[in-house]
Amino acid sequence: MARYWSRLKQEIQVYRLALADRRTPRAAKWLLRFVLVYLLSPLDFIPDAIPILGLFDDVVLLPAVLFLARRLIPSEVMNDCREAARAAAAEERRGPG
Repeated sequence: MARYWSRLKQEIQVYRLALADRRTPRAAKWLLRFVLVYLLSPLDFIPDAIPILGLFDDVVLLPAVLFLARRLIPSEVMNDCREAARAAAAEERRGPG
């Protein structure tokens, strides 16, 4: 389970770096911001109290938007961001000193 959380943390770092990269297209940045704001927002497009449909936005819509954003970001940018995230994770594991 710790490995899963570590991987998730690294993926979040990758997308954060992609969002900050000047080479990332505006459309992808808007989609990434939408996902971030939506995840942090207490509001849902479809309330979770509605059976089945309530989870649609969390289970289908957000991953689809994230997938679309990823497709819009050039591979070179994603590769650079992944490498930077790996280096940061390795540095974090080494600790101070």
